Amino acid sequence: MDIRPIAQSAQPGPGVIEKQATSLVNEAPARPVAQPAEPAANVQQPASVPNMGQVSQAVKSINKLLQETSPPQNVEFTIDSDSDRTIVKVVDQKTKEVLRQMPTEEALEIAKALDLSQGLLIRQKA
Repeated sequence: MDIRPIAQSAQPGPGVIEKQATSLVNEAPARPVAQPAEPAANVQQPASVPNMGQVSQAVKSINKLLQETSPPQNVEFTIDSDSDRTIVKVVDQKTKEVLRQMPTEEALEIAKALDLSQGLLIRQKA
């Protein structure tokens, strides 16, 4: 940068702007070059869909790990036996009261009722 006394002109002399621009370009950090996206053939696909025993074991492992953390987490995973859906609950650790559940009990009941009515409809048509 060019510093001059106040008495001199405030306009930079010839070539000063070019020198400043060149120094700024030379000091600018190099941007990383973006890599092309990985081809779909290289992406690993799951070997197979896990069975309910594997899912149940995974849920137990997750819950155990969450309880072993310090402080214990307020999240609990379960599997609904009727619909085989994974349920996530937020539980108060002191009172063990369920604060929130996804999907809700009402949503599970509606899904069960819809499954039942769909089964009845298919039986009537057959």
